[in-house]
Amino acid sequence: MNLAFRYSYFGDRFFGSQMQPLLRTVEGELVAACRRLCLFDDWREANFVTAGRTDRGVHARGQVCSFLTDKPDRAVEALNQVLPADIWCTAWASVPDGFHPRYSAASRTYRYYFLAPGNTAAMHEAAGEFLGWHDFSAFARVGDRNPERKILAARVFEDGPFAIFEVTGESFLWNMVRCMATALERVGRGEADAGEIARLLAGPPEQRVPAAPPEGLVLWDIGYEISFTPLPIGEKSRRHLADRHRYHALMAEISARLAPEGRCPDTSRI
Repeated sequence: MNLAFRYSYFGDRFFGSQMQPLLRTVEGELVAACRRLCLFDDWREANFVTAGRTDRGVHARGQVCSFLTDKPDRAVEALNQVLPADIWCTAWASVPDGFHPRYSAASRTYRYYFLAPGNTAAMHEAAGEFLGWHDFSAFARVGDRNPERKILAARVFEDGPFAIFEVTGESFLWNMVRCMATALERVGRGEADAGEIARLLAGPPEQRVPAAPPEGLVLWDIGYEISFTPLPIGEKSRRHLADRHRYHALMAEISARLAPEGRCPDTSRI
């Protein structure tokens, strides 16, 4: 049976998602967990594939993989039990043999989180420049690939102390969302405006916009014409999420107390 799993992970403790010899990667941990459960012996023969790659430090809420196995019940029931705490499956589906997580995807959505973005209204207006078909040579590492991509939706909105850039496209180039985030952050700080983004999209670019740090980026969702069945998160991952939340809340408090006059530093100046 061909199974698809939607899964989440923290990217900061992996050397990216793609399998690499002697390095801890997301794909490597998934394959190891499947082999531990005897779901397959050889990942190539099982046609284990994912929807795409994320760089080191990038997180995922809705990444997808698929593989062939003759033990589908064991996969659904036990995979979350053997995965490491910083990867967890959130849903599964039985998919046709022709399904491919990458090529069957209708869209991908990313979110980039800004701590101190400045003028979010200006950022939202500027994000509208990305909509439609454009040459993203100035906003990605293109290589020998076609630099044209279609953006279906783009917005910037506030959520608590954060501003979030959410963008949906049919496909993306390497570092594309992080470069777009850098351009929007410049707008938020008053260093650029929507016209500057339009000029860069019109090309040809004098130079590429640098990529924003990876830790703010989350692969949020991937759209398919299939229905996923939700999976409960395992207790191991639930505890891991809670522990990380407590740790970072503690570090934020200590940072505030160590700062002059007990106030958090202005992150917009860092």
